[in-house]
Amino acid sequence: MELRHLQHFVAVAEDQHFTRAAERLMVSQSGLSASIRALERELRAPLFVRTTRRVTLTEAGRALLGEAERILAQVRAAHEAVAAVQGVLRGTLALGTEQCIPGVHVAGLLAAFRRRHPDVEIRLRQAGSGALAEGVAAGRLDLAFAYRTQADTDQLRSVSLTSESMTVLCHPGHRLASRGAVLTPEDLGREVFVDFHPDWGPRRTTDAAFSAAGVRRTVALEVNDVHSLLDLVDENLGIAVVPRHFRHKRPSLTALPLKTAAGPEYETVALLPPERATGPAARALIALLDVEGLLASPPP
Repeated sequence: MELRHLQHFVAVAEDQHFTRAAERLMVSQSGLSASIRALERELRAPLFVRTTRRVTLTEAGRALLGEAERILAQVRAAHEAVAAVQGVLRGTLALGTEQCIPGVHVAGLLAAFRRRHPDVEIRLRQAGSGALAEGVAAGRLDLAFAYRTQADTDQLRSVSLTSESMTVLCHPGHRLASRGAVLTPEDLGREVFVDFHPDWGPRRTTDAAFSAAGVRRTVALEVNDVHSLLDLVDENLGIAVVPRHFRHKRPSLTALPLKTAAGPEYETVALLPPERATGPAARALIALLDVEGLLASPPP
């Protein structure tokens, strides 16, 4: 099995299209098709279901994809490790992050990293914490800044960044604003909520807190960016439960503390693969975080 066959397979799986994958890989479509057929012959199983518009993975293809991504990530890490020993950090840093993640200023951190390691290509993906964790575990991302969604596993480990309480944001004219008191989920059961997609860390934290309290809530307005959430609350279309630092983004809104049996604590972490699979670029970025004094625990 050749590495290029795996690279070609992963590209087709990502693009779900032979022509687009061939263009991205800068190979001929006939050559790409021949590479996939060779891989299918070796594995004695079809990897894709082909139609005129797109290709989708077969069951065998889905089984291969995760392993292929991990193999390619390990090969990339090996190349970068050799370059690091030679005194030059090269290669690619694939970073994932949620929006407005507390504990790290992503743009400033990447700027500092680029000044120190100009030969490293930086790639950034923004997504929810669940998708980011899957990306790191599968080898598609070198590391990610996210909400802690699970305990460490043999494919994923975490380095704590920070934790903070959750806050209720509402319009100054909302009936809750005049209370000026600590709120509980029971106080909010009949409210209309603005919230993020269920994969986002703040949404997961809030869902868990209300579930633990046995309180159902209505998320009528679901968004995928912080400013849209704040705009909707600012128009008094609903309230939001968000990490405490969000209150500084829109001082005109009223912020009220939320108390639950579980906290709730919103903990953010740096997600990394197992230490043996962590590449030099990811290690350098974590080391830079430590230099900036942002780590809550020693770097790996």
